[in-house]
Amino acid sequence: MENYSKGRTVEQPSACPFPGLPPDTPEVRVKDGSKIRNLLRYALSRVEGKAKAAEEEERPPPEEGGGGVTEGGQKEARPLCSHVVFTASGKGVSKAITCAEIVKRRVKGLHQLTKLLFSTVVEVWEPLEPAAGLDSLTVNRNLPAIWILLSREPMDRGEPGYQPPGRYDLLWAQSATKEEGGGVTGQRTGHKRKKGGGGGGRGRGAGRHTGHSRDAA
Repeated sequence: MENYSKGRTVEQPSACPFPGLPPDTPEVRVKDGSKIRNLLRYALSRVEGKAKAAEEEERPPPEEGGGGVTEGGQKEARPLCSHVVFTASGKGVSKAITCAEIVKRRVKGLHQLTKLLFSTVVEVWEPLEPAAGLDSLTVNRNLPAIWILLSREPMDRGEPGYQPPGRYDLLWAQSATKEEGGGVTGQRTGHKRKKGGGGGGRGRGAGRHTGHSRDAA
């Protein structure tokens, strides 16, 4: 490929694998260069409510779209969404997973459904010297893609990729305690054996050496 240069790249994203979602379901497309803070602000504003998300971010709620003014003079937030979708491909997959986990910690009781697919990337390579008779090349690459659906409504527990809502802090704490306890016990046991064996060996060796010297004298 030393005689070619990349002309353009066209990504063909995979279709949403979650049929039957409400039309107002937000779809957050995560890129490699996306900032997690901006992605979370948008997702939480649709799940928690615009006013609450903006208050926690210490910023005034945006003025555009959807909200009215109540009798008390406060801005009314648009209706909450019961679903939110995160999708990413390539290097952005890990960032999409991070966003989904943070949203699950902020909003309790969310059901999760994860699907792994492939998206197609079409690369067109142009020859550096068209007069040499070289043709353009088209390269198709498959990138791993992930789709994560978070829902307030219950979903089919038998669906592959389903994760029920729940807190796993206690589970991680118990695992860490067991690992820490096993490591400390093993170190103490090995240290005692090494110290006792080494000390006894030196004492017996010293006694034998002294007795041999007296006989020789």
